[in-house]
Amino acid sequence: MSTAEGQDEGHDEGESRGDDGAVLAAARREEVARALQGAAGALAATAMARLEEHQPWYAALGPQERSWVGLVAQGGIASFVAWFRAPEARRVVSADVFAVAPRELVRAVSLHQALQLLRVVVDVVEEQVPRFAEPDHRADYRAELREAVLRYSREVAFSAAEVYARAAEARGAWDARLEALVVDALVRGEADDDLATRVAALGWAQDVPVAVLIGTRPAGAADVVVADLRRAARAAADDALVGLRGDRALVVLGAAGQDGPLRAANALAPRLGAGPVVVGPVVAGLAAAGRSARTALVALTAARAWPEAPRPVAADELLPERVLAGDAGARRALADRVHAPLVAAAPVLADTLRAYLASGRSLEGTARALFVHPNTVRYRLRRVAEVTGWDPTVPREAFVLQVGLAVGALAERPGRRTTAPSEPPTT
Repeated sequence: MSTAEGQDEGHDEGESRGDDGAVLAAARREEVARALQGAAGALAATAMARLEEHQPWYAALGPQERSWVGLVAQGGIASFVAWFRAPEARRVVSADVFAVAPRELVRAVSLHQALQLLRVVVDVVEEQVPRFAEPDHRADYRAELREAVLRYSREVAFSAAEVYARAAEARGAWDARLEALVVDALVRGEADDDLATRVAALGWAQDVPVAVLIGTRPAGAADVVVADLRRAARAAADDALVGLRGDRALVVLGAAGQDGPLRAANALAPRLGAGPVVVGPVVAGLAAAGRSARTALVALTAARAWPEAPRPVAADELLPERVLAGDAGARRALADRVHAPLVAAAPVLADTLRAYLASGRSLEGTARALFVHPNTVRYRLRRVAEVTGWDPTVPREAFVLQVGLAVGALAERPGRRTTAPSEPPTT
């Protein structure tokens, strides 16, 4: 026999022995896989018993949710058997492990709890490894099984994270659409049973005072803007909803205490775009938020007439600008809060205020026009401030009072005049 022939013969024998070893290893692996498959039910039952013993969240689940968790455990073990049986075809574990349970399981069981479930299942399988290793190759198969369990647990953990990440993305997109519908319905004043159901689905659980903040939307993609505003709003308030309407951003703020929504609005205003920012009146709850939103929208347009306005500015601080913009509600509010109380208290107060404003806010000029002492003018102006809440000696508040007198006079029927009560003596 030549040297070449001997080498060829030895090579063929090596290949034959290698093939035989591979076939034997595959046969033994198949035998172990069958043993694992036969014990799958018992392994799943052991895992569920251990889960109930050591994980309080599982014991607190309802019967239906517990059955779903059991399906996932059985699916995980069955998937591991298939994964172990064909090492040459191993791939990343897909979401099929979780496909046996309904989508509602993702809401009933958190990602942390799902990983605890998988850890329990993996621990149970790993503890039972010696049962499935053949006596004559126990050490080799035990090591191979343990390595397979570890690799599989890593893959299935990534699969769980992917399932929950996709569920979170889908839930976030659904919530964003629902939130936009709710905000739009509030602006249009559509407070019905459907709106209450949608709000409850968004997690608005508190019956707290509400105000609507409106300003220019910040620059950026719509989904990013909404997410940033929602995160900041929920840090400043107990509850919040965010919506975009063209170039405007609307934030519905719910916070405990009558001043709670206003404090939240002050914290959130810097995050809105350039230009005026208006907060609507505080209302009793979310059902009345439409009134706050509509008032704030009108006030935002009127705010252009007061460039020096604070940011945010309350819609009620823009009453004269809203009157000029044609807001009938603001016209009635100013007439009721300026003209009517002054006439009811003493018509001479309104006459003094008119004279004071006509004289360029001069005490002496007003006194001469009314033939009274300047101290009398001072007293009457203090009374105006007490009755209306606006001080005539402050320029901005004098403007509010002037518009209030005008709209009140326009609303008053001609010829109607209330007799002034007697005034206390002045010095």
